[in-house]
Amino acid sequence: MRAALRAPIGSPPLAELARGKRKIVVITSDHTRAVPSALTLPILLEELRRGSPSADITVLVATGLHRGMTAAEMEKRFGSGLCARERIVNHDAFAKGAFVDLGLLPSGSKCEINRLAVEAELLVAEGFIEPHFFAGFSGGRKSVLPGIASQDCVNINHSARAMAHPKAATGVLDGNPIHEDMIVAARLAKLAFVFNVLLDEEKRVAAAVCGEADAAHRAGCALLAARCGVDPIPADVVLTTNGGYPLDQNLYQCPKGLDAALACAKEGAVIILAAACRDGLGGENFGRMMLEGSPRELLDRILATPAEKTVSEQWCVQRFADALLRHEIILVTWGIDRRTVEKMHFRYAASIEEAVGMALERKGPGAKIAVIPDGVGVIVRR
Repeated sequence: MRAALRAPIGSPPLAELARGKRKIVVITSDHTRAVPSALTLPILLEELRRGSPSADITVLVATGLHRGMTAAEMEKRFGSGLCARERIVNHDAFAKGAFVDLGLLPSGSKCEINRLAVEAELLVAEGFIEPHFFAGFSGGRKSVLPGIASQDCVNINHSARAMAHPKAATGVLDGNPIHEDMIVAARLAKLAFVFNVLLDEEKRVAAAVCGEADAAHRAGCALLAARCGVDPIPADVVLTTNGGYPLDQNLYQCPKGLDAALACAKEGAVIILAAACRDGLGGENFGRMMLEGSPRELLDRILATPAEKTVSEQWCVQRFADALLRHEIILVTWGIDRRTVEKMHFRYAASIEEAVGMALERKGPGAKIAVIPDGVGVIVRR
């Protein structure tokens, strides 16, 4: 990590960028992401203060449309010492008057970004890069949009039309309309520097990149694609997970792990999705919509919704509904009860063994099974 900071990509060193700056904002990820901030954030802050020892630094938690982090979650993520020393603020996408309109994005949406970030003399971000099922990759520009953008801005970026675009897919940046909005938003917000890490299967730092927001992020994405790209294994039954904690905290996050399974599933294949879902369904809109109709009804309703009328969290409903129309999906979870699971048109299983047995009953004892231990951590080539 320190070596990456000494050799930034497409940018002067961070300490040099900080020189003479009084008001600095550092964007960081929230409790739903596995960013090892207890390691990365102190190093980042150290570099900033090496350039500007008396700078007024705010750590802005990029919640997107998620709830804010609790004090306990902040202590677990950042460490009690850092929490006591630094000013840490949760972004609130729903707060009226908390945003600055920076202009139009390619989607036609207003680029409404958190005022704290816009008014900073230097805006930097930390995060990590992993495959993302519609933004191509996480990290980099995603700290700004959706991280610290308004609800309306996020909604239009995640519209049904954008989500249905063939380039809005895992591992794709060029031509991806969702990414194009995100990178323009980062530029308009003047995101000057990103510090992103790549994690191994044990959530340990495996690599680090930093520098100019687009150049450094693309370098990290290329490194990840080389390490995590796999060819599909067409199968009758596909078993996947959402990568364990923290991404399997709720069902709302689980289209990420599902995406890898869809790339391997033969026509009519059974998919087994294992996720603890300790916080249940997740977002309020997501949970409500998933229970409001059949997959066909949900998908038709979402696809008929104009971009400017996008309902927060409908994008994950869209991906689930589309998948459920093509495949039987067995959900292995202990955080959501059987009745609710079945009302959402999944099948319920209490264990992996039970789910595999159910799938083989449907597909036959000779069915080919593909296992994806971490559905979030791989890029299945299409």
